[in-house]
Amino acid sequence: MNRILILGSCGSGKSTFAKKLHTILGLKLIHLDQAYWKPNWTEPTKEEWTQTLQQLLVQENWIIDGNYNGSLDMRIERANTIIYLNHPTWLCLFRVLKRVYKYFGTVRPDMPEGCKERLDWAFLHYVLVFKKVKGTKTLAKLKQISVDKTVLIFKNDSETEAYLLNLIH
Repeated sequence: MNRILILGSCGSGKSTFAKKLHTILGLKLIHLDQAYWKPNWTEPTKEEWTQTLQQLLVQENWIIDGNYNGSLDMRIERANTIIYLNHPTWLCLFRVLKRVYKYFGTVRPDMPEGCKERLDWAFLHYVLVFKKVKGTKTLAKLKQISVDKTVLIFKNDSETEAYLLNLIH
């Protein structure tokens, strides 16, 4: 367990879980949002993004949190453990709204410089339909690869906390 990929809806707690896992295991922590976004929410070109990912994935040890489905296969191929936070949609939406309220107009700790928190209706819609649209496809993909890789699916915070406690003991 030295290359860990953490997936799940926005607001599922990926970054928080990744930070806790990093503290326990000491592996390099990579937030995909920090690697992807340029200042002022500018997106990289596809070539730039692929090159950035290749540089990150070649490392021997890491914890990467984030979705970015267009590059999911590339990350899954290199990961040996995939953790999917399959939390309820209402909880994810609540956490996203709480995060917007807390950081509105400022840059969150897990975001790159210049990407100030904002309220984006398209983003809220993405959270609302994530489980049905992206989550279903991701879970099907994880079921296929679970023969070759360690795949863990957590449905709530109690399960993630129990897993972390088990790693400590």
